[in-house]
Amino acid sequence: MIAIDTNVLLRYLLQDDEKQSQKATALIHSCSSVLVTDVVLCETLWTLKGKKYQLARSDLLAVIDRLFRERNIRFEEGQVIWRAYRDFAEAVPVKIAGGKKKWPDFADILIINKARHMAEAERETFEGAFTFDIAAQQIDGAERP
Repeated sequence: MIAIDTNVLLRYLLQDDEKQSQKATALIHSCSSVLVTDVVLCETLWTLKGKKYQLARSDLLAVIDRLFRERNIRFEEGQVIWRAYRDFAEAVPVKIAGGKKKWPDFADILIINKARHMAEAERETFEGAFTFDIAAQQIDGAERP
């Protein structure tokens, strides 16, 4: 197993730098198991939705789906990522100050799902993941402080 950093995953997904993208693709395709950590996945999605690339939620969902379909890509906790993916897909925007709408971020949803998973693994009662983020509070398991 190897692990890849966010910049390698981005070059692989975007194919936007001829030399680096070629190296990233060759590396990923040459290994039987490539770990994409939670941090790398969240950084990748944050970068893709940011100012430079401005991917829509549907595009971010497609990226996660594509990574799940890659035969050699592994996540730290695949089931947790899958639950976060489902929650992200089913989330709705909430109204915030000024009448604007805000969607929950994938990273916030993953935090909630990872916390629930850790409590289950430790056989402890999950009492909630506390957040001030109003959009994230709609996710099952999120609580207001």
